[in-house]
Amino acid sequence: MCSFEKINRQATSRSLCLLDEFGKGTLTEDGVGLLGGTINYLVSHDDPPKVLVCTHLTELFSESCLPKSKKIEFYTMSVLRPDNSTDIEDIVFLYRLVPGHALLSYGLHCALLAGVPEEVIKRAAFILEALGNNEHVERLCNENVSAQDQQYQNVVDRMLAFDFHKGDIGLFFQGLFSTES
Repeated sequence: MCSFEKINRQATSRSLCLLDEFGKGTLTEDGVGLLGGTINYLVSHDDPPKVLVCTHLTELFSESCLPKSKKIEFYTMSVLRPDNSTDIEDIVFLYRLVPGHALLSYGLHCALLAGVPEEVIKRAAFILEALGNNEHVERLCNENVSAQDQQYQNVVDRMLAFDFHKGDIGLFFQGLFSTES
């Protein structure tokens, strides 16, 4: 936000302002609102600076977020994606800037290229699909997680059953998180 304050105060029509990952670290809705508001603010000037915005916030492209203006142009990196292909490995980045905007995120593909384990990619794809369909995402459970949950439940049960007036607190904490509890 400090950078935007400087743009607002110091930028002229001869300035080139770069906004990269604007809103990163915020909730998506906050980021969309802040970036949309920022672009609206800049466009409203008679002679605004030139602004290059790089964002993953594709929700911004709906007509309700940005005004129709000759001052706003959209560009995206060209991507080759075979028709009807759902395999993220089939995507090819062409590294060519073209008019338009991306309708999809290629985050899973980028993660795959970066070497993120396939198990993580599959789980992420499952979660994204469930959230996109407004479905509840079940917690992934394996033996280690189940055993740890049971251990914590045992600790809670022991704490609730312990008589702090009559019991030996030293004995209580001894071995509290051992595998035998």
